[in-house]
Amino acid sequence: MYTTHRLGQTCLLASTLALLPLVASAADSAASPAANVSAPAASPATPEKKKATGGGGIGYEKSFTVTPQGKWTGPRTDDGQPDIEGHWSNTISNHANFTDPQGGIPGDPSFERKQPGPRNERAPSRVSDPADGEIPYQPWARAKQQEFLKYFFNPIKPEYIEPLARCAPAGVPKSLYWHGYEIRQYPGYVVFFFSSGTRVIHLDGKPHLPSNIKLWNADSRGHWEGNTLVVDVTNSNGKARFSRTGDFASENATFQEKYIFANDRSRYTYQSVVTDPTVYTRPFTVTIPARRYTLDDKPNGWHYEVYINKRDAKGGTPTIERDERICVENNGGFGQADHGPKK
Repeated sequence: MYTTHRLGQTCLLASTLALLPLVASAADSAASPAANVSAPAASPATPEKKKATGGGGIGYEKSFTVTPQGKWTGPRTDDGQPDIEGHWSNTISNHANFTDPQGGIPGDPSFERKQPGPRNERAPSRVSDPADGEIPYQPWARAKQQEFLKYFFNPIKPEYIEPLARCAPAGVPKSLYWHGYEIRQYPGYVVFFFSSGTRVIHLDGKPHLPSNIKLWNADSRGHWEGNTLVVDVTNSNGKARFSRTGDFASENATFQEKYIFANDRSRYTYQSVVTDPTVYTRPFTVTIPARRYTLDDKPNGWHYEVYINKRDAKGGTPTIERDERICVENNGGFGQADHGPKK
């Protein structure tokens, strides 16, 4: 039984061109379960809540149940994939803080919202292994992360500016907790449409790109194991950050991802083992819960940035339309990098 909680930039040209053959193809046209990955250290799941009616804001689920791996008994696409198309968003906050998702950014001078309260009353760290919820940085890398954090609100060098402030893609894994997104499927592909770029997961057995080609959203090669999309991720350019607290990986990082979908298609759990011997002392595991948004949900300004098209339904089912979001550089609290502090 899954505990379900109802809570209330532009794409790069290269990504768009890469998707054209997929769209054209779409117009023309169960494996044994893998071993479970341990759940994050979280408090017992909170009771079922009435579905939120809408509004903006960020998901504040304080605990969650990890979706178990197993057989897929839900519907399938024409090419045999588990059908997981739809609109999705993570449920435990945004990208402000990676290891304390609902704790805000340390040192934030404009933190005027309600104080987060005791740590044990907030959502668990996205790092589910090690058990302390911390990224196992090498000493030099921890110092670098702290340097990024120190200058986040006063970016005196270009490297201190949050990449999203320059409309860069959010990268892996941050795209999964930076606004809601849409998943579409095509023969041989799963495609994520984020508000900060597009990510294509190849299912056709193609080899990875040459190692000298580095991408913001990396290079993804996947396959299905029952209800789990298993993805090998390489070729990251190492420029994206995990959070506004400066957490990072280098271009040598690899991600062994699992997207574990519930058979009723209401939820999925993302788990990824991150390996980068140039930055960390050991691999670590990231766990992120996500839920689907449907016509039963009211659009909002964060998780479900869509509009419901009833006009063209002509007596049938309305459609969900997602506009491409236009990114404006420094359109949020990124240290006021373009005009300096307020006086």
